[in-house]
Amino acid sequence: MKFKPTPIAAAVALACMGVASAYAQQAQDKDKTEKVEKIEVTGIRGSLEKSIESKRNADSVVEVITAEDIGKMPDKNIADSLQRIPGVTTSSQSGGSGGFDENDRVSLRGTNPSLTQTLINGHTVASSDWFILDQVGLVGRSVSYTMLPSELVSQVFVRKSATADLVEGGVAGAVDIITRKALDFRKNLTVEAYLGGVYAELPKKTDPQFNALLAWKNEANNFGIMLQGFYEKRHLRRDGQEILGYGTISPTSALATAVPELAGVAFPTLIGSSLFEQERERKGGFLDVQFKPLRDVTIDFSAFSSKLEATNYNRNWMMFGNAIINANRVPSFYRVENGTLTAATWNNVGSPGNNAQYAVVDDIYRPGAFSETNFWDFDVKWRVSDRMNLSGKVGKSEGKGETPVQQVFEGDVFNTGASYNFNGLRSAADVSFPNGNPSSFVGTSLNWIFGASPGKTKDDEKYGQIDGDYDLGAGTFSGLKFGYRWAEHERSTQQVAQGPNFAADPFNPANLPAWNGSTYPGDFGSGLGGNFPRQPWQIDTGELERWGNLYSNRDPLGRQFWPGEFSLKEKIQAAYLMTNFEGQGYAGNVGLRYVKTDESVLVNQGVDGSVCAVQAPCPQVPGAITTSAFGTFYRRSVNNTYTDWLPSANLKFDLDKNTVLRFALAKTMARPDYSALGGSITADDTTLTGNGGNPDLKPIRSTNADVSLELYYAPRALFAIGGFYMDLTNYVAFGTYQTQLLNIRNNTFQTYTISAPINSSGKVKGVELSWQSPLPWGFGGFANYTYSHAEEDNGAPLVGASKNTGNIGGYWEAKGFSIRLAYTYRSEFFVGLDRSTPQFQDDTGTLNAAINYQINDRFSVSAEALNLNDPILKYYGANQDQPRAFYRNGRQFYFGIRAKL
Repeated sequence: MKFKPTPIAAAVALACMGVASAYAQQAQDKDKTEKVEKIEVTGIRGSLEKSIESKRNADSVVEVITAEDIGKMPDKNIADSLQRIPGVTTSSQSGGSGGFDENDRVSLRGTNPSLTQTLINGHTVASSDWFILDQVGLVGRSVSYTMLPSELVSQVFVRKSATADLVEGGVAGAVDIITRKALDFRKNLTVEAYLGGVYAELPKKTDPQFNALLAWKNEANNFGIMLQGFYEKRHLRRDGQEILGYGTISPTSALATAVPELAGVAFPTLIGSSLFEQERERKGGFLDVQFKPLRDVTIDFSAFSSKLEATNYNRNWMMFGNAIINANRVPSFYRVENGTLTAATWNNVGSPGNNAQYAVVDDIYRPGAFSETNFWDFDVKWRVSDRMNLSGKVGKSEGKGETPVQQVFEGDVFNTGASYNFNGLRSAADVSFPNGNPSSFVGTSLNWIFGASPGKTKDDEKYGQIDGDYDLGAGTFSGLKFGYRWAEHERSTQQVAQGPNFAADPFNPANLPAWNGSTYPGDFGSGLGGNFPRQPWQIDTGELERWGNLYSNRDPLGRQFWPGEFSLKEKIQAAYLMTNFEGQGYAGNVGLRYVKTDESVLVNQGVDGSVCAVQAPCPQVPGAITTSAFGTFYRRSVNNTYTDWLPSANLKFDLDKNTVLRFALAKTMARPDYSALGGSITADDTTLTGNGGNPDLKPIRSTNADVSLELYYAPRALFAIGGFYMDLTNYVAFGTYQTQLLNIRNNTFQTYTISAPINSSGKVKGVELSWQSPLPWGFGGFANYTYSHAEEDNGAPLVGASKNTGNIGGYWEAKGFSIRLAYTYRSEFFVGLDRSTPQFQDDTGTLNAAINYQINDRFSVSAEALNLNDPILKYYGANQDQPRAFYRNGRQFYFGIRAKL
């Protein structure tokens, strides 16, 4: 791998040379004992004590969780743990994948997950996704926590107020994951292993779970190595009903003419019985090597790799509302509520030879889908003198997401008639096909073969930084911190849009895939309510793979989908200066961070077909891409540079020995989502309009204010109340903007109106309450609640904002037993746009439980339950009379034994 020398690398090299120089003087130095933090957590109470102590001593607004907090709950990734912190919300989806049983994204205080920065040991981490629509569709900057197993953690700091030394990118705050280090262990040799399993209720499968840790350090405590490995397999099954968007009945259509009441009414485009099955294997490891060549020098190298193999099979047997409405079929019965066609019945008007379509079916198998996150980091810390410390860091992080192939059969179903009735959000809709049999493949014909095959995303960041702190001695201003950071970030997508291989004659009825009589599982849809098809036919994955390879056109040249590709490069430089201050009963910090971003977005703009024919020479446009069956394109680079000055201040008052009052004020920034910047523009040179991304988006900026009062009224006990306010400018919403584009017809630049993401503004304000305390006889409890009012200045909701979130739980710990129960709730929130229509998730709650028994000092056993209340995830559109999805993922039960040496 090539890595260009940078000012940061030079600084680190200089620090290392200083180390060598200092080595010659070591014999003359007096012997001093360095204080090394000992991570020795015993039980839930000890864990809470450590977390509370870290929070109380911090000079900024933070929340802390520790390894023991995580170990006593069924936290299979770090997001599972974070969801119990006040002000933190999680979601189980990143975009188009729908809701699952594992937390995937993390956000703070009612904001989009993309506005929360995720760091590991203070550095950024690249990320990507396993689901195809998240790989090539709406792509955010948030990190996928499914890649980060909980075993990675020593502590997690949720930083709700900014400091100048914190890496920018989190408008709402940052999650800093601190990993375990080789020299932190108490013993010279530590061996830990966990062997267990997980039983998933819906797929009725039991799979292995394993992780192990080996840590060794020498007697001098100046060299150590730690190696962690993990392998976690599990089967998923999600039963659902999906309503894939809404259309509007045209007032000028024949249907509206026949039934005037239906003019302008919204109707469901597709209502499907959706079955998703997946086999997930998460495997990887973490390496940490620490070396102290001198008493005052620590060198640390760490590396992490995590790969999630996510082969999946998605089926959907759907009433085809679009086809019915576009054919202007008059319903024999209908009901309109709140501007939506909430019920309708269409009698069959088709016959053999004169078919009428009422349904369409998608069977999509994605073998080999995966996501991957890797990083390496080299860190040097040098205690130059009693008053001066320097540190340097270089590293690289890489994220990959890929779906190598999609095996797709989309079938048409005719002459069945159709009827549906929405039940609001109470239950899934009633759907039937009076003249059809969804359980039989007979009569199905090929509609199309579609989808990215392959679809790829790559995310890379190289970084380096140098930091220093200087002890100013006695006085109000006790210390000075300073630093410089450099980073290069690249993001790109690539996809081949497959279609039918016409040369193989896929539309010939004799060439349909062979159906072996298979249907959905017998208990499909239980718990969702509604009366809809429960036993649709399905194609065996082996047959689907054989058929797809034979009849799909995946020409990597002619089928490359340039409109869906982009690449983005960012060069970032940052510097900061910060001072700590303290006095009788108070402490804090004030600082300033300077950030410069050079941004280059490469998008593919379509050329009007009247100017250049498809796959034909195009001399009118120099450098035109003429190999694609989807049109002629030319690559357009948009370059922007912006700078940010980010002041911050944190102030802590110790009102008495048990009470802390905090204030914080800061300016923060985050860069727009990748797909918002890089979505390619499709322009009409006649109307001077178009749609796509907006590479001219400005960074999201915010002015944040925090105040909190914390009462530490007993050991391991805390009651806190806090208020927060965020004034967002350049928030990314959706609308229109104007930009200069080349009009191919007259070869001049003109002003076009583009429908795309635009910069808007908004505000977030709210209150947080939290309590935790030990109780008599080994019991303890915790509870927190967050109210957040978040909206754009025009009243539109902000993505990811729940007005009410809360957690409540308790524990009991005695005689080797540890039992913990926790319930997490969040109210409805705006997910974003899906298929160009708004989508909200209804309120939901999850109940988790864990029981551990310590057999002796070396062995313990555990049993845990996730989603114990078996929640139904519900989604809706513009209002609750427009349901979008109902999902059931079932319960998951974990069990295992842990050994320590």
